[in-house]
Amino acid sequence: MADPSRRPVPANFLWGSAISAHQTEGNNVNADAWLCENVSPSVYVERSGDACDSWDRHELDFDIAAGLGFNCHRIGIEWARIEPEQGHFSHAALDHYRRALEALHARGLAPIVTFNHFTVPRWFAARGGFEVADGADLFVRYVARAAAALGDLIAYALPFNEANIQRLVTLLRGGQPVGDEAQAMLAACAKACGTDRFSSLLFAPLAACEPVMIDAQAKAMAALKAGPGSFPVGLSLTMQDVQGVGDGNLAAVVTDLLYGPWLEAARGADFVGVQTYTRVRVGPKGPLPPAPEAEMTTAGYEFYPQALGNTIRLAHARVGRPIIVTESGIATDDDTRRIAFIDGALAEVRRCLADGIPVGGYICWSLLDNFEWTRGYRERFGLVHVDYETFARTPKPSAHHLGAIARSGLV
Repeated sequence: MADPSRRPVPANFLWGSAISAHQTEGNNVNADAWLCENVSPSVYVERSGDACDSWDRHELDFDIAAGLGFNCHRIGIEWARIEPEQGHFSHAALDHYRRALEALHARGLAPIVTFNHFTVPRWFAARGGFEVADGADLFVRYVARAAAALGDLIAYALPFNEANIQRLVTLLRGGQPVGDEAQAMLAACAKACGTDRFSSLLFAPLAACEPVMIDAQAKAMAALKAGPGSFPVGLSLTMQDVQGVGDGNLAAVVTDLLYGPWLEAARGADFVGVQTYTRVRVGPKGPLPPAPEAEMTTAGYEFYPQALGNTIRLAHARVGRPIIVTESGIATDDDTRRIAFIDGALAEVRRCLADGIPVGGYICWSLLDNFEWTRGYRERFGLVHVDYETFARTPKPSAHHLGAIARSGLV
């Protein structure tokens, strides 16, 4: 029986899933993360290695996404492949990504292109990364060069994935600096590069990086708007639902800590990419642990799909721009809970649309099980199961469930 509460989605509503380059392509040997994974000591529990071998198998991945009934696909391009050494741009890498975007179009999948999904070239990290003022201009040079080769095939663009990620990492650390083991890892990376510093985005100091990244976001948006191509350019944010608990709670303080200047920066974008996974409960002394009875995901955060509605509302109220849910997902080994999470998240999208909020799409993280940064391969976010030895892809019931919703035209 059809659910009478479901409603038609707006015209051109985006349905799809996302991947990133480093997490799926494999053997991204010129990236800062690859070096971090391979030095000793390292905070990475395992190496990315071959990942999902999507560098060679991306068309198989696109076949799956199209076969499920999606109409878009969020893909990352890798700076470390495109500019493996400072000033040297790889025609072969740009040609590879051009063929990938052409393959998406051939399957009816609108490409949403992320230019930086946390990783940077090793040479960039070894000169100070985004801790150095001219890091913004070097990033924009890469963005402009990639856009010159790919722009006519791009449907939507994001310069950064979760531009405020350092604020979330700082919040999760309780405001403390990067720990001794991470500092030792970065020192080992610097030694391997023959430099006195090594700046990897997930471990870099917020105060030094944020002004440079805000500059980079603004300049990258301008470069992308210059063409070729004509497409919306957004700002992607990690937006976890901050909920106050009790009198005198610090929810407003924690909200400011999570976003800082980024909500204001988003006013210059064509859309806000909302990326929400859970909630953060905040009492009078700061963030609280989940309630004892809370269901937890395998990534260690609370199962709470209802968070998405509040973050969409916050983004629209603070920024006033259209919203695309550019990531929403769950780490779980129980696919029935992934289905429940998707249904809960989409119920929030439905309510926001009913209230007149311009939500333009829902993109699930992720299409594939993949490499989850310092936590390695033990957390599975994928709609599609990946065997990391044979690289066999097997769509899960949740993939077919979301695909059926997408094909229905109802949310």
